[in-house]
Amino acid sequence: MLTILYRDAHLIAIDKPSGLLVHRSEIDRRETRFAVQLLRDQIGQQVFPVHRLDRGTSGVLLFALDSATARLLNDAFASRAPAKTYLAVVRGHPADSGDIDHPITRQPDEREYVHDNAQLNAQPAFTRYRTLARCTLPFAVDRYPQSRYALVQLQPETGRRHQLRRHLKHIAHPIIGDATHGKGVHNRFFQTQYQVGRMLLHAAELQITHPHSGQPLTLTAPLSGDFARLLGELGWAGALPAHWLGEL
Repeated sequence: MLTILYRDAHLIAIDKPSGLLVHRSEIDRRETRFAVQLLRDQIGQQVFPVHRLDRGTSGVLLFALDSATARLLNDAFASRAPAKTYLAVVRGHPADSGDIDHPITRQPDEREYVHDNAQLNAQPAFTRYRTLARCTLPFAVDRYPQSRYALVQLQPETGRRHQLRRHLKHIAHPIIGDATHGKGVHNRFFQTQYQVGRMLLHAAELQITHPHSGQPLTLTAPLSGDFARLLGELGWAGALPAHWLGEL
């Protein structure tokens, strides 16, 4: 059963669990569970995805309940109007805050094949980040006698595919649990030491203007499960607003 964060006559938002695909994918052809189908069956109504989260990312995922609303929301996301806030655990100690202005090569959608290399040219991409907490652990995970990690808040200003994961790799602070853009030795450390095998990236908040009422709407998915438990073990729970943190 998917957790519903918000619902009205036009919109529905869920807290997508890590590991769940949003829709059918050419990359994961054997997968049989998708957020679109699960939500449709749960509420007995067709739903229209208006943005996406990577399979490993958890958190706020918004759907329209009719095609007209879907068009309005698609236009809003295309114009970068919604404000998205993510939380991630990364390797190392980033600066207190910073901007990542680094073009990234376009990656084809999971459901499309790209035959023209021109379509894959680098596109502008911009992310703001703020470091919320840091720790140094007495474990020689890599080539140093101690290992450093941090909790960061991320706000993408553009919506490129895998933007946050690729931007954090670019500044040498990859997300823990990211099998593609991270570093395996640190991912395995969190699996064995903390029993956390997921990618530690969570869509905590989405701020939009309601497409029909014109009123501001803030959708929040509190951290829960392994992610929330890990923050408690690392002493980072106090770094977050109370409404962003569920049960430890």
